[in-house]
Amino acid sequence: MTEELADDPFHDCELDPDAVLGTQTFEDVLFTDDTETPVNVLTGETPAHSQATVEEAKAFAASIDTDTPQIALPASVEAQVETASKPYTSAAFFHFKATGSLKLHRAYHAAYESDAFIVAFEADYETGNLTIIVERETKQTK
Repeated sequence: MTEELADDPFHDCELDPDAVLGTQTFEDVLFTDDTETPVNVLTGETPAHSQATVEEAKAFAASIDTDTPQIALPASVEAQVETASKPYTSAAFFHFKATGSLKLHRAYHAAYESDAFIVAFEADYETGNLTIIVERETKQTK
């Protein structure tokens, strides 16, 4: 790998930094109290394993041991039924299930890992919206 490529955090990306600069909101991608859960057709009840609160989901996401902040995403009803799992899962805040594409996932990841950008996010679990903010780092010189 050349030194020029090593200095470019986006060398592996299909998108350039302009694709993620600024503020983008991804609507209805987070686990919410309204996330769909399976219902037993015989009893009309949601199985105990699929009952969960947003607070539980947020605590689960926060408990993942990683340097990258995690968010709680809804698990599919099929996954909940097949694996008897909770109605949420955890993923990096720039995960393709939240951003809608692998291209954006890679670009946000590159920006997050780079010292050339400041990346922040806001997870609104009431609305299910995820907002990601990316700005260029401006180093102050004396």
